[in-house]
Formats: sequence, structure tokens, C-alpha cells
Amino acid sequence: MAQCVQSVQEFVQDSFVPMVAVLCSEEAERVTRKNNLSFAELLRPFCRLTSEGHIRDPNNQVLVVKNLRICVNNIVTTPNTATAALSPAQKRFLNEVVLSCQPQESAVGSVIATGEYNLNFSATTPWFEAYRENFLQSMPASDHEFLNHYLACLLVVSSTEAVPVEQFIKLSQEQHRIQHSGEYTSPKWFIPNTLKYYVLLHDMGEGDEQRADTVYEDMKQRYGSQGCYLLKINSRTLSTEKDEQIPDPWSQYLHRNSLHSQDTLDDVTVNSGPVENSINSDEVVGQNSTEKDTVSNNLDGHPLQLDSGSSSASKKATRESDNTSGGTGSHGTCLSLNDHDHIRQFIQEFTSRGLLSHIEKNIRQLNDQLVSRKGLSRSLFTATKKWFGGGKVPEKSISEPKSTFGLLYPPEAPELQIRKMADLCFLVQHYELAYNCYHTAKKDFLSDQAMLYAAGALEMAAVAAFLQAGAPRPYPAHYMDTAIQTYRDVCKNMVLAERCALLSAEILKSQGKYSEAAALLIKMTSEDSDLRSALLLEQAAHCFINMKNPMIRKFAFHMILSGHRFSKAGQKRHALRCYCQAMQVYKDRGWSLAEDHINFTIGRQSFTLRQPENAVTAFRQILTNDSRQTATQQAAFLREYLFVHKSVMGGDGVSLPQLPLPCIHSSVTRIYFGHERCLAEGEKQAATHVSLDQEYDQDLAAMWCNLEEQLVASANRGSIPVNFQPTQYCLNSQTDNQRHPLAVVEEPIIVEVTFRNPLKVPLALSNLSLLWKFTADSSPNDRTTPQSTVEPITNEETLATGENQKDDIVTTETILNFHLSPEETKTARLRLLPHRTGQLNIVGVVYSLSESSAGETPPSTDAQQTIDLMVCGKQDLNIQGLRLNQTKEDKMSVKHGPDRRLDPIITPSMPLMEVFFLQFPTALLCGEIRKAYVEFCNVSSVALCGLRVVSTHPDFFTFGSQATTPVTPLTPTSAENCSAYKTLATPPQLDSVASEVLVSAEVFSQFSSVMDIPIEGGTLLPGESTQLPLWLRGPDQEGVHEINFLFYYESTEKRNKISHRVLRHTVFICASRSLSVQASASRSSVPPHHSTKEKGSSGTLVFIDVENINTSESGVREFHIIQVSSSSQHWRLQDCINPAREKDCKLGSRERAKLCFRATRCKPPRATSDTVKKYTFADLNLGNERIISSSTPCGDFFFRCRRTPALSRTSSSTKSQGTASSENKADDITNIVKKCNELDLNIIVIWKAYVVEDNKQLILEGQLHVALQSLGKEATSLAPKEEAQEMVLLKFKSELPVPVPPPSAELSQLIKTNLHYPEIYTHPFGHNSLCLVPVTLSLSNCSMALVDVLIDLQHKSNSPESEVHHSFTWVGQTQYKLQLKPQEVLALTLRACFLQAGVYNLNTPRILAKPTEQMSLSETSQQTASPALIIINKA
Repeated sequence: MAQCVQSVQEFVQDSFVPMVAVLCSEEAERVTRKNNLSFAELLRPFCRLTSEGHIRDPNNQVLVVKNLRICVNNIVTTPNTATAALSPAQKRFLNEVVLSCQPQESAVGSVIATGEYNLNFSATTPWFEAYRENFLQSMPASDHEFLNHYLACLLVVSSTEAVPVEQFIKLSQEQHRIQHSGEYTSPKWFIPNTLKYYVLLHDMGEGDEQRADTVYEDMKQRYGSQGCYLLKINSRTLSTEKDEQIPDPWSQYLHRNSLHSQDTLDDVTVNSGPVENSINSDEVVGQNSTEKDTVSNNLDGHPLQLDSGSSSASKKATRESDNTSGGTGSHGTCLSLNDHDHIRQFIQEFTSRGLLSHIEKNIRQLNDQLVSRKGLSRSLFTATKKWFGGGKVPEKSISEPKSTFGLLYPPEAPELQIRKMADLCFLVQHYELAYNCYHTAKKDFLSDQAMLYAAGALEMAAVAAFLQAGAPRPYPAHYMDTAIQTYRDVCKNMVLAERCALLSAEILKSQGKYSEAAALLIKMTSEDSDLRSALLLEQAAHCFINMKNPMIRKFAFHMILSGHRFSKAGQKRHALRCYCQAMQVYKDRGWSLAEDHINFTIGRQSFTLRQPENAVTAFRQILTNDSRQTATQQAAFLREYLFVHKSVMGGDGVSLPQLPLPCIHSSVTRIYFGHERCLAEGEKQAATHVSLDQEYDQDLAAMWCNLEEQLVASANRGSIPVNFQPTQYCLNSQTDNQRHPLAVVEEPIIVEVTFRNPLKVPLALSNLSLLWKFTADSSPNDRTTPQSTVEPITNEETLATGENQKDDIVTTETILNFHLSPEETKTARLRLLPHRTGQLNIVGVVYSLSESSAGETPPSTDAQQTIDLMVCGKQDLNIQGLRLNQTKEDKMSVKHGPDRRLDPIITPSMPLMEVFFLQFPTALLCGEIRKAYVEFCNVSSVALCGLRVVSTHPDFFTFGSQATTPVTPLTPTSAENCSAYKTLATPPQLDSVASEVLVSAEVFSQFSSVMDIPIEGGTLLPGESTQLPLWLRGPDQEGVHEINFLFYYESTEKRNKISHRVLRHTVFICASRSLSVQASASRSSVPPHHSTKEKGSSGTLVFIDVENINTSESGVREFHIIQVSSSSQHWRLQDCINPAREKDCKLGSRERAKLCFRATRCKPPRATSDTVKKYTFADLNLGNERIISSSTPCGDFFFRCRRTPALSRTSSSTKSQGTASSENKADDITNIVKKCNELDLNIIVIWKAYVVEDNKQLILEGQLHVALQSLGKEATSLAPKEEAQEMVLLKFKSELPVPVPPPSAELSQLIKTNLHYPEIYTHPFGHNSLCLVPVTLSLSNCSMALVDVLIDLQHKSNSPESEVHHSFTWVGQTQYKLQLKPQEVLALTLRACFLQAGVYNLNTPRILAKPTEQMSLSETSQQTASPALIIINKA
């Protein structure tokens, strides 16, 4: 149970106090009415004795009576109708008592922390204490007990009466008539000879004090000094009233007692039907004036209703007295502090001299009567001590009754006399004697099967045993259990059972037996009284929470039960309080259905109690959580919420409320800056750019950022500014949102908000728009106003009031209808168009919420109800930034950075460019050249300049260079049948030599991936557009290729926060197979022609193998190789030396062709100050026209395709040069050898393909590139496939480095040798036996260094290939030591001597060579040519 103000002993003592009745004359009532009080009310605050009283028991032992309180009431009579239950008026009174006692909102509750629960609840329950006190006071008097029977009667007469003694006689006769006439069942009197105490009331402000003293002396003579009293009051005058403040001790007693008196009087006419649950839902404390008047007229049972003619006056006076006492004015205004002391002294005198003496005398008389009747010893006290002194524990149960509980004893029955004596002893705190008497009476009653009397004796015996000082015996709780069971089940008297339960529960609580107390209280709940059940269930809940190990969930469960019964009893506030306290236990514990029930009840009760804000909060909880309710129940919850919310929003149109539905995933909110692009306009294909339909990819974002960095670096002379930030058109949860994004005035801002409907019923949103706050930039001329003082402008007020929106600042788009299906997640794109510069903050969304009709057409009434249940509100977009994880402090705590994606800065106007592509293909053959057109449009009001583009595939396209671009049609329609190449008509000629052109590489800008777009004047004015040709080349590798373009442009007006803008475009090209070109080069064995102008130069053979690898699906019939070109700084193709001499080369499906060309070195450039490297382009056309390979687009694509390998070679050579000084000189030898075999010849194979498409023959053209880097190594046009990396076993021990072998294989290629001789030689061996044949040995230095050469002619090879027939010998000088300069060619004349005819191999000389600078290196044997066979014939 809850904590109480009184201790359990004080509570039990105050529950049973001596009862004193009051009868006043009309004049006495008038005197007391000056203080707005009746006489009984006047005495009530002073009814507790401040000093000890004394009484003697039957054994003449003095007994001290402490803290005694008496109860003084006016006599209220009722007709002779007995009842065992509370009257309807009494029930209504108890309802009002509980209703009027509410917990204070500012009161601090108790906090209990057990385990994972932290509960805050009210530890005290003053409403329960008030109910309990008034319940005990309003209990109807019963015949089986005498505790609430009147012991005495105060007869009060005013001193202003003409004959006061006569009035005393009348009042005495009236009391005697009420007690002994038998007409009334109430009030009941303790003993026949009731104590009558005569009080003379003297008004100090009116009456004659001397006369009052005289009358009082006469009274003492008549009634004795201990039977009368002179009470002087009203000694306070009006003059002193203004000067001093007198306390008002009556206010705490009057309200409930006025209700009690009215309800008691109302019993005469009010029906006895159940009225407990019929309390008004508004719960107005107290009753209205109409009800008061009605109650006041029913005074038939008032004690002053006499048979004499003054009865009507008495009625009127009493009615006025009751109305006065029940008022709200001040009380005791005519009473001074001395008068307070007089009243207190009067109570003390009456109690100690009159009442206690009367009780003591009656105890003695009853004791004597009982002793004489039973023939026992003189004192019952001694006898009962002798009988029960052994302290036996009485029986714990009762047998079944043999008769009904309606057995009645006559008033003079000895059993009742014992009970009467026990009650008198109990009232004066003689608990030991009382217990013995109760115990004796209990046995007698049980033997007679008088169950009602037995239950009462058991009840009081248990209470007396508990109150005995020193606790000689334990509290017999089973007595109480038996009494409760008897009252409830046998006697059907719930009032007595409830009193018994209240007493027992309080006693058990004081002993720490909370579990037993809770069980007892729960047993007392029933359907006959919701109020009683609610209060007892609440106390049971407090028992569970106050246990040594608190039972939290049982506390919450019983608080819910209590709240339910409070609600049925009409106690809405108490019901709400119980549900709120229980909610602390059920909240966020996974008990969703219980939470829904509690929140729904809290919402209903709060709304009934005119607490709409709390109701809205409770209904929000139902709709916010993921509910497990059925769709029907969720729909009911939603309707309740909308109804309550609409009533709350009745007159408030300034601020918008927060709505719980639908759920908004704020973290996934995306924001897009700029216009949405149109992907296609007729034949034009617009740049894809960025849109909200694209999914964000981190790798793609990094790629775009890298491209933008290249553009910015190109625009800023190769360096990236420190404050550079990559452009972000679309922001989401994965982008960097720590800085304010930049938006442009007059360009839309699109916010994509994700909504989720958590319910199983559809939702309808209307008038959906964004809520924003805007802070304008201060005027540049107004420097006195700081930015922080500018008042922000918001559209919330206009949306709430329904006014026109602020379109002059920001235009807000509204979605009229937005439907969400059950449990659907859906996005909405909302637009804003800013018209001013400043700071824009997107705060949230605003919409009207209603229940959707789910596609069905509802009846007119339902439709009207749906429209009525529409609530306008908002939801904030609160986005939490990423968690900080940089510093140690960030890692040790949970901190989140800012997320400013919804807080853009609106900047001044910027140029806006649109890009369109015309005749842009989606499929190409590998290496195919296609011409397209691109159009640039400036759709803004600001001029743009600095137009650039960069791509992930720079070799895919070119705009050409102005110096080499052919004169071609500028419009797509006029270029349908034109070649993309620059061509010249050339007749076919045999043995034609290649045409050469010398071109500088800088013309094609091949060393940078950023390309400047050549627009006229470099500036595009507002509204202007331009169209440029664009050449495309199919990728070398088949498959689908994603090619990304990034266009860059700037504003001609600087000083803007946005330095530049970019435009993205992504295309997908499907590349199909075309041709495969494989090329290789080798040194020619043909001796140099001495007649050639380029003396010393040697030829190189280039073999080209072309295969048609195209599949028939693409519709290509055949390929024509129309030209082979070369480009190099050092080499060139000279002529075609095909043995077949066929100029035209056609390739069908899977056909292969072999071509052979001779390559020679280029002429050395003239020594000039210009150090720019130039490339020699040589064209060998195999058809009737020559394509200028050094012009656009052939030259552009050549340089773009070779840019990556050239850069890689440059970096690798730089690395080798940087490490040469720290390594061995073996690297120098390697470089010498590499240069010896280096070729650096680039082959360009230009082809045409004939395609049949839609019964039309189309001619496609393209080019393939092969880079020959060195002699003897084959190169191909196909891109090498990436091979999977092989797994390598882990090695745990370091291995010794592998010794580097001397580069003998590489050094064997320093010198190229050739033998020149007649293939057939005829000699007459008959005339001359020796045949001498002249042989020329040609030596060529292939390196760029001095080489020492050693020629040994006497060396004989052991290999069988060296000798074909018989041996021969060289005659003359057989050893030569020579030194060859770089690229030098030397010829030696030798003579071979043959002795007979035959076939001989002349390739026997041994050639040794080494670089001159390598002193420590030995000569290396050089590779010789193939066997040189000579045929010697005999003449």
C-alpha cells in the first residue's frame, strides 16, 4: 500500500472514536451562523484532546487515555428502514471525495530504480486516505456492534433565549423521543441512558454577560457542575477584524462534510439504484447550484423537525445553516484566539469530566451486571484473565453456519452486553480487556451461529490484539480473513467486509507483509463497486512496488486494472494517472499491443479531460511505433488521432503541429541542384548529365572528381587551387555534406523525400510542399547591418494560415495529392525556385494528412467525414551527419559532424550550357571512324567561356586541329556520303614510293587528355548556340564500353562563389570485331646499294598479317585494305615489295592477307633552333585514292592512341636514367643493345568495309594501329587481354639473388654481316687445280657506339651444317681487327680457294665484336646470316 500520513495505530484509533450528537435551539444556530458555521462544525477542529485523560477499569486500576478524539455530529434521522449497504447518496459522496482529491501537478514523486526500470510515481495516495476516512465515518450504524453509536448528546441553547431552561427541556425531550420512540433507525444510541450535556452559548457581542452567568449558575444547580458548561464566543469586533489575521482551521473539514450532509439528506428522496458510474465526464468538482437547491429542500429527516409549530422555522434555519456552512466564504470571522481557546477548553472539560466519567460508570455497571448474571467472580476482568491468561491461539476457521446470519439478539442479551462492554473498553484504549471481551463474545456468537455478530467480534478482537501495548500476542490475521469471508459470503455485507479489509491491509503493511496485503485487497474487488475496486487495486499495486524485491510488472499490471475501474467509476483523472504510471513499465519493452492499449486509453482520457496536447502525444505513439494491430484497429486509431488533432488545431493557425505519419527517412533524402535534363529532342541526343534517377556510385564519383581536377588544373596553368571543391549536383547520404552546397538563383532545387507508411491502411497526403527558411544577403551598400541581424523569412506562417505563398522570394511547388498504399515506401520530389541570393534552409515538409479511401468511392457521409478528418501539419527533416572519427576524442565518444545538404547558399546567376549530339552512333566496328556533330547552347542569361572537355577514353573522339582539319560540310545532312578522311585521287602505279609528310606532334596536342573546344571567339553569348564536327573511333577491344565526357565552362563575369560549372555525359558504345593486324620487322639481308643517295642506310623488312575476324552478324560483306601508312621520328615505309604485286587487298569472312614493305630510316632533321620533335608520315595507298594520314582525323587518333605507351616509355626511360649512376655498367650495355634493335615504327592500316543495312550498301571506314618497337618482336592491333595473376607460394626464407648472366645474346647483334658472291661458279679443274672465287664480306654497325670487330677466317665450326661437301680454305689475310663507327657499313674483299667441284657453305668466318668503351668486356661472337651456298662446277 502507499505511504500514509498517519501511522497504523493512529489510523485504527481514529477509525473508532466516541460519537457525540448535537441538538441546538434556533437561537443557538443563529449565534453560530455568524461565523458561517453550525455548532457541530464549530467544534470539529478542536475535537482531539491535547492532554491525557484518565479512567479507572473495573479493578480500580487507572488507565491513561492518550490522543483521544471524539466525533461531534448533528442528529440526522432516517425512517425505520434497515440496510446493509451504502446509500446512493453516500456512494455519490465518496465519489465526490475521491474526485476532489487529485495529485498536485508540481508534487515531486518518488523515484525507484530496480534493474532496468526507473519509475517515477506518487508514493502517497491522499485520495485513498480521504476515501477511507470518509468511508469509515459514513458507515451506517449496525445492531451487531456499538462502536458508531452515540454515547452522549450536547444540548445547546443560547443565552439570549427568554427562558433558556425551557429550551433545554424541549431539546431533552426531543432527544428522548428520537432515541426511544422507535420511529427512526438512525441515529443509534449506545446505551438507553444517554449522557446529556447542557451547553449555554453566550454571544459576547450581543447578550448580557451577567445574565448568562446567572443562568449558568442556575444550570449548575439543576444539572450539576459536571453536566453543563457556559461557552462564550463571538468576542471579536469588526474593528479588530481588520487589524489581526485569525487562522481558519475549519476549511479542511467543511467541504467534504457539506457534501456529506447534503447527500445524507438526499437519501430521503433519491432512489437507491446504482449511481456510482454515472459521473459526468467533465468531472466538475462539487455540484452546481441547481443541485444544491434541490438537495437543500429535502430536509424531512433533520433532527430539528419537531412536532410543535416551530418546525418550519427550524427547517428554514437549518437550511440556511447548511447552505452557509457549505459555502466558500471565510469562517470564524467573529471568533478571536481566546474564543478558540474557550472552545478547546470546552471540549477538554466535556470529555474529561463528562464523557470519560460516563463511559467509566457504564463499564462498571456492565461488568457488575455480567458478573451477577453469570454467577462468576466480582470482576469480569479477573475472570477473563483467568480464562484466557494462558494465551491460547483461538481457532483459525469457523464451521458452516447451521442457520442464516439474520439471527437477532434482544438488547438486554448478555452476549450483547459483553460486546457493548468490549466496545466501551476499546473506545477508551483499554485494549486488553476489550480483546478478552471480544474473544468471549466471539465464542458465544459462534455457538449460537450468529455469524454477523461473530464476524464483528473476530474483527475487533484482531484489531484489539494488534493495538495492545507490548504486543503480548501476535496479530491474528486469520481472524480478519474469517471475518472478511463471513461478511462477504455469508452476510452479504460488502461495507463491513471492506472496512475489515482496509484495517487488515494497513496492519499487514505495517508488518512488512505486502504480499498478503495485496492478496487481501485483490480479493475485495468485485463488480458491485468500481470505485472501491479501483482504489484497492491501486493499493495492491503499491504493495507490489514496496516489497523487498519490487515486482515491477505486477505493479504495472494492477495499475492498468485500477485505471480501468477508475474509468468505469467516472474518475477520469485518476484513470489517466494510473495508465501513465503503468506506461513507464511497458514503454519500449517490446510489448507493442499493451503499449497501444495504454496509449489509446491515455489519449481517450486526456481528450475527455480537455487535455488535447497529451491526447495528441499519446495517439502519436500508437501511430509512430511499428504496430502489430490489425488493419481495422489501425484505421480506428488513425481516425481517433485525426479527430483529436483537428479539435486541438481548432483556433491555432500560426504554427503547424508535428505529424507522426507517414514516417520520413531523413537520412536518405536527396537534393538536386539545377534543371532536370531532357534526354532526347527529336534527332538530338542531350547530354545525360546528373539526375535523381541515377544511383550513386562511389567509384563513379571518384572518377568524375578526377576528371574535374584535370579540367581545373588545365584551366589554372597546371595547378589545382587550394579551395577547390568538386562540383556536386546531387547530394545524398554518401556524399560529403560538411560544407554548404552552392545553388544558383533562378535555378530549381529538387528535394527527394522518402516516405514510408508503417500502417496496414492507406494514407492520403494532400498539398505536399517544402517548408523553408530564407535569410537574404545584406545589401552591399548597407555595411552597417551585420548578416546575423537579418531576420529570416519562412513560409510556415503562410502555409498554416492558408495565405498566398511568398513567391517573390522562393517559389514552392505543391503536390496536390500523394497516396501511400499500406506499408508502402514511396518518394516525392518537391521543387523550390529561389529568386534572391542568400542562405536557404530547407526545414521540413508540410502536408495535410487524412485516411485514404483505398480507391473505393465512399458514401457521401463517409466522404464528408474523411474531408473533415484532415489535419494540416509538418515534419522536420533532421539529418544526422557522419560520425566523426579523426581525433582520439572522436573515437572515444560518439560525435557526429554537420550535414548541410539541405542548407544551400543561393549565389548570383551563372551560365548554363546544354550539349546535344547529332548522328552519334551506339555501335561501331573496332577502329571504325565515324563523324558526328555536337551542339553547344547557352540557355542562361550570362555569357560563358573557357569551354573544355575531358574523357575517360581520350582516344575515342577528337574535335580536330584547325591546321589539319579537312574542309568538310558543317551540317550533318550535307555529309551523308562524304568520307571522314582527307583524300586525294591517285592513279594506281606499280613500284610506287610512299608519299611523305613531316608533321609536328604539338599540332595534335597529344600530351594532354584535356581538349579545348574550338568555338568561334572562345565565348558563347546568352541564348547563342554553335555546332562543331566530332570524329569518333571505335575502341580496339570488342564489347560494350562506357565512355564518360566532362564538359567545363566558366562565366565571363568573375567574382562569383562558383568558379566554374561542369556538364557530364555518358555513352555506351558496342564495339564489334573488324580486322586483326599483326606486324613484325627484321633486318634485310640485301646488300646496300652503293648508288643510293642515302649512303650507309640499310633497309628493314616489315611484314603485315591482316585477318578478317568480323562475325557475319554485323552485316559486313568484305573489308578492303586501301592504305598502309607509317609514322615515326626515325623510320618510314618506303615501298611495297609484295611478290604478288597485287595492289587491291580484299578480305572476306575469316580470310587473311600478308603484306610486305620495306622500311628505311628518315632523313636526319636539319640543325635549327627549333627543337620540336617532328614525325614523318608515309602513305602507301593500295587503291585509287590516297588518304592524308597526317591530317584530321587519322593523325589525331594516331597520336591519341599512342599517347599512353609513349608516356609509359618516357617514364620508364627516365627511371632507368635516374638509376644508371648507382648501378653496374651492365645497364649501359643493355641500352646500347636496345638502341641497336630499336625500331619505333608505327603502322596505320586504313580500311573500308561494305555493309548491307536495310537493303542499302553502306561504306564504313576505319584505321588500326600497330606499334613496332623493336626488331624481331611481333606486335598486334588487338588490345592484350588481362590475364589472371598466378598464385605465388609464400617464401619464408630469403633466397640468394640470381646472378645476372652477361648479356652475350644481346651483344651478338651488334654487327650485321652479309656475304656477296656468285651463286654458280664454273672452273676448269683440268687446266688449273686451284679455283679462287672473290667474296665480299659486308659489315654493318647496328648500334650507336664505336665497336671493335675481330674477323677470324681460320675458325672451323664443328657443326655438321657448316660443311656441305668438301672443305675449302680462305687465302690471303685470315684475321682482321677493325673499328666501326656508329651506323657504319664496311666491305672486305676475301678469296675462297676450292680444290674440286661441289656445293660449299661460305658462311664460316667468325665475327667477334664488343663496344669500344667496355674495356673489361671480352668480344662476343656475332650472329651470322643463313648458310651461304655456292655451287662449283667443273668445266
